[in-house]
Amino acid sequence: MDELKRIGEEALKKIQEATDLKELNDARVSYLGKKSPIQAAMKQMRDMSKEERANFGKISNEVKQSIAKKVEAKKAELEALALEAKIESEDIDISLPARRLPAGSLHPITIVKNDLENLFLGMGYEVAEGPEVETDHYNFELMNLPKGHPARDMQDTFYIDENTLMRTHTSPVQAHVMLDKIANGGAQPIKVICPGKTYRRDDDDATHSHQFAQCEGLVVDKNITMADLKGTLELFVKKMFGEKREIRLRPSYFPFTEPSVEVDISCGNCGGKGCSMCKGTGWIEILGAGMVNPHVLEMCGYDPQVWQGFAFGIGLERVAMLKYDIDNIRDFYNDDLRFLNQFSGEE
Repeated sequence: MDELKRIGEEALKKIQEATDLKELNDARVSYLGKKSPIQAAMKQMRDMSKEERANFGKISNEVKQSIAKKVEAKKAELEALALEAKIESEDIDISLPARRLPAGSLHPITIVKNDLENLFLGMGYEVAEGPEVETDHYNFELMNLPKGHPARDMQDTFYIDENTLMRTHTSPVQAHVMLDKIANGGAQPIKVICPGKTYRRDDDDATHSHQFAQCEGLVVDKNITMADLKGTLELFVKKMFGEKREIRLRPSYFPFTEPSVEVDISCGNCGGKGCSMCKGTGWIEILGAGMVNPHVLEMCGYDPQVWQGFAFGIGLERVAMLKYDIDNIRDFYNDDLRFLNQFSGEE
């Protein structure tokens, strides 16, 4: 037993004197390994009485536990010292310039979307969003496009099943908004824009894409007239394209508006005098609009004898192409950094 205590004291001293992790591990193996003096001393237990073996076993376990705890404590101390030494040896010269990582920028479609949202939010509109996978009922029927209507041919899309499809415009969001108002307090005034992605089964070319972004707007209130629509569109055009731009309304047809108009803006290239860009007319088509069809209002729970409204649909790619003089819609989706980097200062 005296020998065990002496071995324990010797081990603790060796451990304390260790200057690195290798010396510490050597000490641990020397005093806790299979060939350690403690193990050798324990072989004498066979010559002891039962009482002496119990006492000897207790003391040997206490000595081994004491050594193991000291090893762990010394290991933590040496690891901390090693880390501190490593940090001190790896000084960084902060006067050297850091490596410049390439910074991304907003996509031109996102820039136009943000500009539109900021403009209409400033005019008191709210932003509403809806599902891209829509039902036939919301996408077509509530927009006055019943099954079999010939105007559906212009909006052929991708179908999930017979009654579920990829939305062809963001007009269904307007129906959701009106029906939500009816369900939560009855008919109420509405001023919303509905930006988002839409889909049609078009052949991709310089001016068409099977996927494109829209921002539709809807205003419903009492005593709304075509003059309100025209004033809104004039402000939109001047803010997006410049104060000198003018608009022209041409009669058109959309099932969900009556009367309907195509909206042209004066050509920014020639100032309305006529050039190759505007095909000599001085005007460029930009969007469709009109007064909300009374039947659409009625289907969405609004009495058309009391409530009127106007709606418009803006193609974000169309606006971006005109604003930034881009001649191929496919440039927006090709992920060409030479193209995208041109808009890094537009945020």
